[in-house]
Amino acid sequence: MSMSAPGPERVPQSVKVDKTSGQGKPPAKAAAAKKATAGRGPAGKGPAGKGSGKGRKPVTPVKVAGNRNWGPIAVAGVVVLIAVGIIGYGVFAAVQGSRGWEDKVAEIAGVTNYREQKNAAIDARDHKEGPQTYVTSPPVGGAHNSAWQNCMGDVYDKPIANEHAVHSLEHGAVWVTYKEGLPADQIEVLQKKVQGKEYTFMSPYAGLDKNVSVQVWGYQLKVDDVNDSRIDQFIQDTRLVASMEPGAACSSGNTTTGPLQAAPNGAATGN
Repeated sequence: MSMSAPGPERVPQSVKVDKTSGQGKPPAKAAAAKKATAGRGPAGKGPAGKGSGKGRKPVTPVKVAGNRNWGPIAVAGVVVLIAVGIIGYGVFAAVQGSRGWEDKVAEIAGVTNYREQKNAAIDARDHKEGPQTYVTSPPVGGAHNSAWQNCMGDVYDKPIANEHAVHSLEHGAVWVTYKEGLPADQIEVLQKKVQGKEYTFMSPYAGLDKNVSVQVWGYQLKVDDVNDSRIDQFIQDTRLVASMEPGAACSSGNTTTGPLQAAPNGAATGN
């Protein structure tokens, strides 16, 4: 039996394993060295950005503005509003002041303007003795007695003579009349509007068609409610300024009540 010649000797090959081979783990020393150098910059000069000053520049934080201080703004706004209000009121007052009293009275609902009617019987200003006949009730003008009714805030509890009352209207007084039999508490309300106020006077009036009638020369307002605000407005807008004889007195007048007695022969005394 023949023996075959031996072939070439097989030499075992060694396989190098490194960290990129995917087989096994890197040597322990290499891992330790890697960990030791972690975080260092180039050439072992310490952490990046430090030491040499050539690293990345620090980022400047962005400042965010806080809440706006509204206190001064609110104060300024209030000042502006006050200024506007003052200016607006000044303009309004100037406009109101430039308006005549007749314009103001014309805006009061329910006022009758007898002056614009140009009625001779109402416009007459003659002084005549004895009872007179009047166009309106209560009268708002016309011939009248030479003596006026005292109108310094006087309150009469009985009817007074028309002829004296009309003369007071000519002097610029406001005459407040009320229906006879009006409850005492309502009379008291009217009395407070008159008592002690110069160029006003008050009395009950027989046959009045409304609870209250307020008149000056040539103007009249009639209402049913003694608390009607138009009464106060009428008094305010007409007292004194409605005078046909500016500056004429309301004191030293007649203070009696009741109708006039007939004058002999209907004598007239002139103006």
